[in-house]
Amino acid sequence: MERKVYKAKSFNLSGLNGISDKTLEMHFKLYEGYVTNTNTLTERIAAILADGQVDKEEMPAYSELTRRLGFEYNGMVLHEYYFGNMKRQGGPDAPHGSEFRNAVERSFPGYDIWKADFTSVGKMRGVGWAICYLDPANGLVSNHWVELHETGNIAGFVPLLVMDVWEHAFLLDYKPADRPKYIEAFLSNVDWDAVEKRLEAVHVTAAAR
Repeated sequence: MERKVYKAKSFNLSGLNGISDKTLEMHFKLYEGYVTNTNTLTERIAAILADGQVDKEEMPAYSELTRRLGFEYNGMVLHEYYFGNMKRQGGPDAPHGSEFRNAVERSFPGYDIWKADFTSVGKMRGVGWAICYLDPANGLVSNHWVELHETGNIAGFVPLLVMDVWEHAFLLDYKPADRPKYIEAFLSNVDWDAVEKRLEAVHVTAAAR
């Protein structure tokens, strides 16, 4: 069976509001590193498994490679979500009447409360991600902090809006203490059509079952 080899995707995001092209250039290279490392670790794990078993002496290396794969793999995927939910001349708020906004208003006392919660998650100390997830079982959304790339992901939930709050996402543009300014800039660049399509894709999959 031929193994999947991942290729870095291209994102045309030049000219974003408050997030410089220099930051994006650095960020894209970091993302490409996660793609490379995902492929490399997958190959090394496959080599250990080539004889159909993991020998006792191979277990330490196998364990470390497998744990590391979760970090690299999630780093690759979350960056694709992040870059994919931004665009030039995006907007700070989901459009009235959109499925995403309707889901938010079913899940929170109001849209402004959801936004305050999402923004506050992004301001938490530490490095990680602020992610608005959809629970496909009931159509409700909730905001979560994902530490590093893999700790805190909710099994079975679907990422709708993903914000990178590692310092490399904004350090060339803002001081560490100015993370709230970066968050404001991020929200002004959100591609709400992309967020809507992620939500619609869940509905299509559920209808096909």
